[in-house]
Amino acid sequence: MKDRTRFRRYDGGDPLAAPVDLADALDAIGEDVMAGYSLERAMREFLRRGSPDQQGLDDLARRVAQRRRELLDRHDLDGTLREIRKLLDTAVLEERKQLARDALMDDDDRALREMTMENLPSDTAAAVSELSSYDWASSEARQAYEQIKDLLGREMLEQRFQGVKQALENATDEDRQAIAEMLDDLNELLEKRQRGEDTAEDFAEFMAKHGQYFPEDPQNLDELLDAMAQRAAAAQRMMNSMSAEQRQQLMELSQQAFGSPALNEALSRLDGNLQSMRPGEDWEGGEQMGGEEGLGLGDGTGVFQDLAELDRLSDQLAQSRPGARTSDLDLDAMARQLGPEAAVDARTLQKLEQALRDGGTLRRGSDGQLKLTPKAMRQLGKALLKDVAQRISGRSGARDTRTAGAAGERSGATREWAFGDTEPWDLPRSLLNGIQRRAAEGGAGPLLTVDDVEVQETEARTQACVALLVDTSFSMAMDGRWVPMKRTALALHTLIRSRFRGDALELIAFGRHAETMDIEELTGLDARWDKGTNLHHGLLLANRHFRKHPGAQPVLLIVTDGEPTAHLEADGEVFFDYPPHPRTVSLAVRELDNARRLGAQTTFFRLGEDPGLARFIDQMAARVDGRTVAPELDDLGAAVVGSYLGSRRAGRPGGMSGGPSYGDWFGGRGFWVGE
Repeated sequence: MKDRTRFRRYDGGDPLAAPVDLADALDAIGEDVMAGYSLERAMREFLRRGSPDQQGLDDLARRVAQRRRELLDRHDLDGTLREIRKLLDTAVLEERKQLARDALMDDDDRALREMTMENLPSDTAAAVSELSSYDWASSEARQAYEQIKDLLGREMLEQRFQGVKQALENATDEDRQAIAEMLDDLNELLEKRQRGEDTAEDFAEFMAKHGQYFPEDPQNLDELLDAMAQRAAAAQRMMNSMSAEQRQQLMELSQQAFGSPALNEALSRLDGNLQSMRPGEDWEGGEQMGGEEGLGLGDGTGVFQDLAELDRLSDQLAQSRPGARTSDLDLDAMARQLGPEAAVDARTLQKLEQALRDGGTLRRGSDGQLKLTPKAMRQLGKALLKDVAQRISGRSGARDTRTAGAAGERSGATREWAFGDTEPWDLPRSLLNGIQRRAAEGGAGPLLTVDDVEVQETEARTQACVALLVDTSFSMAMDGRWVPMKRTALALHTLIRSRFRGDALELIAFGRHAETMDIEELTGLDARWDKGTNLHHGLLLANRHFRKHPGAQPVLLIVTDGEPTAHLEADGEVFFDYPPHPRTVSLAVRELDNARRLGAQTTFFRLGEDPGLARFIDQMAARVDGRTVAPELDDLGAAVVGSYLGSRRAGRPGGMSGGPSYGDWFGGRGFWVGE
């Protein structure tokens, strides 16, 4: 049976590395989405910036640009001319020495030779050309001159065929004849392609005969054409980058390559074929080289190939073309130019984008735009909720256990502890988890961690009906409060959906008018610049929500940075006036009173330091026995979540309604709280 096993080169990365972690990516993308970016742009910005532990596209692009500058600043293009001049000076010096010590030579013949040496043109190409028919007296001089012709031939071939310069060092006449035959066969093959007469057998026959000159190991004529055209175009760009004098010198010297103009003619024919078959290559460009390290024609062509590859990498990293993806990045080229670590970073970015697009975190909406999936929203919300939990824990410094277990009778079942749990710990189960974990870790680690803790389930809970009103007036966006507002809403939404599923949450955005929104809509909401803070309309929607859930404890949470300046008229039209019109204030107060009659526990979260706003909010809160919290923007989420948890405690039958709530704990610890 034929062995069908196939092997290929490993394509990079750590085979033992863990799958890419999307947590940081979703957090950063979510921040940008909440700031008003489209999801596509937010993802692009994350891939561009990277993260503290992951280089982004911009970091790689900077390294590409730095590598390009290093090549330009290091090299000069006259390496071949310098080497030829050095060999010419050696040949002339050795010839003069021989003439000086050769007493047997005819005086007239020696004088003629000396005159030739003395009157050589200063121009290198002209001197080499003039000595082409000179009968050398010194064998050392003749050898140095022959090296010039050999070097020119090898350098010109190296411009088109990488590695030939070294392979043809000390080449014989048979080696040169083989090269000439290969060039003739290659040109014939290319010209057959242009006439549409070539076949796969023609290519196979050519490679069987001349494959040693093509280390790239092309599998078909197109691959051979691509490789040769890229190198030939690099050679042309190198010539374009030289001074006019350097180009003229090399053109004249090329006639001396291998002592025959035939090589130059064959290469010119090859260049013409390649240019006509691959016109898309850059045959016209050039560079300004400012270094001191001379480059020969072959090495210089390699450098210009590197420059072209760096330019392609720069274009790929820019991701500026429609439909561009990180999968477009050439990892092999990245490794060649920047090293294997850069290729690993690029591959990780590819995996991140693939995981984001294909891992259930993004979806294409009906409008064709990318949107975060519910799964991604949950992941983002968990991250925000974790931050909120840390802030609450750090500020409270205590855990209120007096009401733990008051939600209902214990069912006998246990589950993992999660943020917001008030049920008592199941100590035997928690300790057993800790013992098993330590045994698996070889006895290392603490006796008990948060992950070990399990709590006792209860059968019943008091349902809460929560209305979160968020101000979406233009001042919220203007003063940098837009993203903290969204983060707060998402954290509260995640807490209720994950831990208090029986609670009914309504998200209400109020600007010039008010409207209910789902969390995805609110998270992606662009900044609004219409003037107006229609608290009256927002409270109307909140009270409608409370009436739909008559058996639940109403909780009213209002985030705002301004007094009400708009209200809804009886005909549904919006009335706006600034300063606030007395009727606007009156209607807002009336709906706040209605919320109180429905039993709502009210908390205002005042943003900003305006004294007039502070007095107004304090009076509104006092009217309904509510609270006022004035948090810093970074603590807004902790303040709202803490107030919600405190309201749930205070409203439970049998609960410690007079005891301290999370909201009370914030007093004197970074928030100003007024009752």
